[in-house]
Amino acid sequence: MTAEHQRLTVNAKKPVPLEQWGPYLSERQWGTVREDYSLYGDAWNYFPHDHASCRVYKWGEDGLAGISDYFQNLCFAVALWNGKDPILKERLFGLTNSEGNHGEDVKELYYYLDNVPTHYYMQFLYKYPQQEYPYNKLLSKNRKRSKAETEYELLDTGIFNNNEYFDVYITYAKQGPQDIFIKIDVKNRYHKAAEATVLPTLWFHNRWGEGGDEKKPSITYNNKSSVIAEHERLGKYYFYFQPADSWFFTENETNKEKVMHLPNETPFVKDAFHRAIINGENVEALHKKKSGTKFAPVYKLHVPAGETKTIYCRLSKSALDTPFGHGAEDIFKTRKEEADIFYRSILKSDPQSDLFQVQRQALAGLLWSKQYYRYDVEKWLTVPDGLSPIHPNRNQGRNHLWQHVKNQDIIAMPDKWEYPWYAAWDLAFHCIPMALVDANFAKHQLLLIMREWYMKPDGQIPSYEWNFSDVNPPVHAWAVMQVYRIEKEKTGKGDIVFLKRIFQKLIINFTWWINRKDVRGNNIFEGGFLGLDNIGVFNRSHYFTPEMKLEQADCTGWMGMYALNMMDIALEIAVEDIGFEDAGTKFFEHFVLIAEALNEHTMWNTEDKFFYDILNLPGEAPMPLRIQSIVGLTSLFAVSIIERNTLDKLKDFTKRVTWFESYRKKNKRFWPNEERGDREKILLSLVPREKLTYLLEKMLNEDHFLSPGGIRALSKYHEANPYSVTLGGIDHTIQYDPGDSTSDIFGGNSNWRGPVWMPINYLIIQSIRKYGKFYGESVMVEYPTGSGKKLNLEEVADELTQRVISLFEKNEYNERRYNGDYNWFYKQKGNENLVLFYEYFHGDSGTGLGANHQTGWTALIADLINSLTHKKTAVAAPLSLFEEAEVNVERLTPNV
Repeated sequence: MTAEHQRLTVNAKKPVPLEQWGPYLSERQWGTVREDYSLYGDAWNYFPHDHASCRVYKWGEDGLAGISDYFQNLCFAVALWNGKDPILKERLFGLTNSEGNHGEDVKELYYYLDNVPTHYYMQFLYKYPQQEYPYNKLLSKNRKRSKAETEYELLDTGIFNNNEYFDVYITYAKQGPQDIFIKIDVKNRYHKAAEATVLPTLWFHNRWGEGGDEKKPSITYNNKSSVIAEHERLGKYYFYFQPADSWFFTENETNKEKVMHLPNETPFVKDAFHRAIINGENVEALHKKKSGTKFAPVYKLHVPAGETKTIYCRLSKSALDTPFGHGAEDIFKTRKEEADIFYRSILKSDPQSDLFQVQRQALAGLLWSKQYYRYDVEKWLTVPDGLSPIHPNRNQGRNHLWQHVKNQDIIAMPDKWEYPWYAAWDLAFHCIPMALVDANFAKHQLLLIMREWYMKPDGQIPSYEWNFSDVNPPVHAWAVMQVYRIEKEKTGKGDIVFLKRIFQKLIINFTWWINRKDVRGNNIFEGGFLGLDNIGVFNRSHYFTPEMKLEQADCTGWMGMYALNMMDIALEIAVEDIGFEDAGTKFFEHFVLIAEALNEHTMWNTEDKFFYDILNLPGEAPMPLRIQSIVGLTSLFAVSIIERNTLDKLKDFTKRVTWFESYRKKNKRFWPNEERGDREKILLSLVPREKLTYLLEKMLNEDHFLSPGGIRALSKYHEANPYSVTLGGIDHTIQYDPGDSTSDIFGGNSNWRGPVWMPINYLIIQSIRKYGKFYGESVMVEYPTGSGKKLNLEEVADELTQRVISLFEKNEYNERRYNGDYNWFYKQKGNENLVLFYEYFHGDSGTGLGANHQTGWTALIADLINSLTHKKTAVAAPLSLFEEAEVNVERLTPNV
């Protein structure tokens, strides 16, 4: 057992399997719904980036490469100044939804280099230009570009062309759960010496300003190299720092003069450090102040060309005479070695290979994206923020139906800048790669989203904070089984208690879907948006007349998948607890009815051999919307194999299945399962074999869905053949867009038209592999279509996996496909191993698009690489004390 696994074993026994300290600080709190108290819900403009440095947040904090305790009382992050910028670099900058041609986008270069689940070792890299940061240029250029043009990125500005920048490495190494070493390395990449100002900043989140009985905490001068931070719930912490040029105290209070045009009571406000460093204001006063709620030592560094200057800090519960003894650097070395051993134990690729680094950085980003999230909707709707009064309209505004939501948890976010809030279906995908490194936290997250302070009393799961009432695909039962099986494979034992706990909650959610989204009671579902921005000719959440009904092939497919997943969970439990056998039968029979509706309804187009949404208009025949998109491929996801030994153990279930099959076949009704001749397995799927081959023929066609980097969201067929429909005298058209969508159907950052999406590809690969395990050599298809090359379906799954992996791996020119036109930068010395994980990828070139740190669902690449690496080929490392059967964690800790 590795040292990290030992720590995880300790955490697994806690009610919440978490460390008290971690990377729980957001990278953007401004522009979020939680901080929006505007009349009409204009979150981006109500709390803009310009206010972030001087205005107090109400619901959370943000910072650069920061950490906090898990209730975000006390925070630490790094602030930088290059001597030229108009503001301190305290947090990440990006464009709002209205400022860019493709909407929200961070305009920074930063990388999550390393992390482990307990956060005993973490490393972050920020690339800081030495010339003035081009804030205005990024804004003006992107505002002028059309949707048909690419975004204007930071690397396009030329500011990095001559390596005139600093590599700022922020590394954390824990001595213990409440004792954290911090190392800040500032490396000058330029050929001339340069100046950098660094402020390692400690501050308290302002809860005392909310009223109530919250006692104001304090950070107090202790001596010239330490301060004491005291909080009534957190207790006392010591913050140690090496000799500095100066140090500043201020208060985490709003600069009323700047924000509200009212006089400040004192100069000690949130942006006091910014004004002192840049404008020279109140420097002496800030230095002489002996306490506050925000503190930073100030280091003015002269960094010679090519060299590195290092700053050490330490945050600890202990009073120490020599916080940076001779072993200070050893703690970083030790924790790095432990991290190396941990990842060698769970990843199957060669540790010396590039793909191993891709996996490790994917998982590091996933772990860095854990974030403290606090949102009390009732309080948010009724209590003002101190700037704006509560208008009566607010009671009928955004999320007003979700006043039961009382969130205050650490959650795996999609991305801590573009998506600094949870999204329900994203979270389900996050939990799969999370299970590779920390199965207990993955299980906790899936249970959390089902808890009563998240799930609505009627069973609906909150979608995401911009609109909790939007509907995302019901993938949570599927994710539950994925996480369960990953843990069972690793440990040899499945967590049946976890399945039982979450099964009860999933039943409530499944019932909500049946009651709310099957309006006609015919097992054809109408989910609306389903997280698929811009995939249709119009917004599927908003119909044009009350009489119009859209029966959705994808929603029906998702529900077929949901029923099968629930059956799988019930049967897995029933093998140990027969009381769940009836539930397995219930979901099996429901699946049969959904399969019948999908296949016998008009959704299957016999001419195109594809599933389509059906639009029902008053007095007219049902109209198939003949758009060849992932809407028609979701039916592939509902597939399950029941092993004969399971059937032998569950006699009542087997008896009912046998009777149901006999009854339906005798009455010439649809039957969705196939049985292997050796009677060892039964296949249940929404798609019969004949339709499966038709769908695969299109999906594996490079002129349709198959791209060099995976399966496209929309068929390339629609590039030359746009699809149009006229409704109410208005023409609606959809055309293949390989990159960002050129349509505004679902907002400025709607992107589902043509790119390759990791979660959809992961689902497709998993499903095709399952079909392959059942059919073996009896089903062979052309891959690619028209090539004449025949493969079985497991081989097809491997080939699709390799295409997705090819987005990340280096080619013969040491270029990664997703880097596109920016490979020149990532081929430079020192940048060769930096990996980004985009939200989606160009449908033709594979260039990364959207959020460039989407190490939520894009971290699935780590599991895909594992799935293709069947035998570990690691170069044997020398035997060390880290690899003993039972590692003594205390013995590994240097004496500092």
